[in-house]
Amino acid sequence: MKKIALAIVLLASALAWAGAEPNPAEYTVNVHVSSSSIATGNLILDVVIDGKRYELSGYAGGMLLALGDYKAKLVKDEHKTTYGSNQVYEFLFPDKKTRQFTVVGQTE
Repeated sequence: MKKIALAIVLLASALAWAGAEPNPAEYTVNVHVSSSSIATGNLILDVVIDGKRYELSGYAGGMLLALGDYKAKLVKDEHKTTYGSNQVYEFLFPDKKTRQFTVVGQTE
């Protein structure tokens, strides 16, 4: 009986670790990727979000991101001062995988 209970606990924790599948309805931000490059192991993206140009940085995994349109959500939006910000966007890909990118630049 103890072995069965232990197996159930291990299975439940493994499922919790895997996380739930992302809900596409939560990804309401339209992101247009116009440039993709890898620098010092990071994926650098030039994007347009709500008509504003940003540079995003995230995990490259040795591959460039295809140019085009993606759905995303803002998962971090800190403004500790009136002149500084820290923002992170999470992209949802067609295969339901996600990846986070930090805003590291902005231009007018």
